[in-house]
Amino acid sequence: MNLDLRVYIGILATFITLLFAIFVFSVKSENKLSNRLFGIFLILSSIEMSGFFVHDFVPTSLSAIMLKNNNYYLLTPVFYLYVCSVCYSNFKLEKKHLWHLLPFIIGNLVMMPRFYFGNDQVLEEVSKDTIHTWEVIFMHISMHLQSMYYYIMCLVVLKKAKNIFFENHSNNAIQTYKWLYQIVIFWIVIFSLAILKNTFKYLDLGSDAFLNSKVILIFSVLLVTCWYVLKALNNPELFKGVDSQTKLTKDLIEEVKNKSDNEEIIGSLKLFMDEEKPYLNPSLSIRNLAQQMKIPVRELSIAINHDLNQHFFDFVNGYRIEKAKKILSDPSKSKVTVLEILYEVGFNSKSSFNTAFKKYTSLTPTQFRKRELQL
Repeated sequence: MNLDLRVYIGILATFITLLFAIFVFSVKSENKLSNRLFGIFLILSSIEMSGFFVHDFVPTSLSAIMLKNNNYYLLTPVFYLYVCSVCYSNFKLEKKHLWHLLPFIIGNLVMMPRFYFGNDQVLEEVSKDTIHTWEVIFMHISMHLQSMYYYIMCLVVLKKAKNIFFENHSNNAIQTYKWLYQIVIFWIVIFSLAILKNTFKYLDLGSDAFLNSKVILIFSVLLVTCWYVLKALNNPELFKGVDSQTKLTKDLIEEVKNKSDNEEIIGSLKLFMDEEKPYLNPSLSIRNLAQQMKIPVRELSIAINHDLNQHFFDFVNGYRIEKAKKILSDPSKSKVTVLEILYEVGFNSKSSFNTAFKKYTSLTPTQFRKRELQL
């Protein structure tokens, strides 16, 4: 790898990321806040990636370089807020979120005395060995710690939102959380590559190792960004989120003092599921089911998620799979396609149906049908 390759990949990555940002800002969506936050994240990423090549074309002052580097203090907070906005449908930006700007403000205050407002003599002095100045060392350490904090917080938010989803919903939007988990893990890997790149820089292992690590890093960022944006654009209906005010069952149990007879609720629930078949509705939620049964949501949630020791998501899918198994085992319906069956039983995605079916039977729908019809 050489300098030219780094420059070309940097230009390509920056251009594509900016193009995606423009598209994300302009595309129509119910969740405008998520789009705007992701668009801002993409713009900040493109500014970060421009550092891989812009110095080769435009004379850049040391203060301008540091200002560009401090842009990274905004990158992970914006990504965290984006994750929150996707996970929670009621998420809004508020004044309390301004504290996320604190690292960016502190980082720039640190740079002010010598890098931003230093005279020519001071700038000449710090430029001799910039990476070993205490300001730059502080910048690297604080950015790495900040990134670790926000990636951990992203995982915490995802875990809570995923649990709320499992306990209250039955549709296939769970794929949203899988994708978000994946992109967070990808960014953690990229963050690790960035640490490795900076290690090469400080250990003075040679310019080739440092430049090669930069090329790998920026190419990884480009691939991850393209992958996730295309996922989001192809499946916009999945990115709707849950209500962050929805309480988990463990919290509901602590609040309920006079517990109802859950055995009676469970008996009524099973009878209702068998006779009314509400699970055929692909958008069925625990709130919808409670309204149909005319019982409090809280009591139904405790009965299913705690007493049956089963997430609502799995509870409903169990009925859907049993219904699918009956159809797949019926010789008179051998001409009905798997796609038709999955829609008939309440699924709206082939991948989610296959995943759920294999979870309950250890077979794919096609394998199950073949086995049953051969008996």
